[in-house]
Amino acid sequence: MRELSRDEIDAFLREQRIARLGCHAGGETYVVPVIYGYDGAGVVAVTTEGRKTSMLREQPRVCVEVDEYDADGRGSWRSVIAQGTYEELEGEAAEQALDLLRERFRRASGRAPEQRERTPGTVVFRIALTELSGRAVER
Repeated sequence: MRELSRDEIDAFLREQRIARLGCHAGGETYVVPVIYGYDGAGVVAVTTEGRKTSMLREQPRVCVEVDEYDADGRGSWRSVIAQGTYEELEGEAAEQALDLLRERFRRASGRAPEQRERTPGTVVFRIALTELSGRAVER
């Protein structure tokens, strides 16, 4: 096993699409997958009002985990774990986050995602990453 450099961590976070967001509030821990975009210092995502947003508002300190395991069965993997702080985005900051997500998925699919109107209860958020570590096993 080896430690990933900061450049490797940044590249890995830009490549991946799904993170696991761990939050803890009211004596309960909740881990949920989120589709995200990486802006170089944080992850942005869109969700709807619910359990996750309630917990994040109560306790904005979170943990983000992203991983990848080789499909060839050889046992190689990479993962990044980061600590961060939740913040809800509004106005121009929310639009920039949505643009980042659209661009991220346009590159992945080769086509532009359809532009949807935000409905009531939609929450655009960012996790400002404060501590990052990454590890890999290459076989």
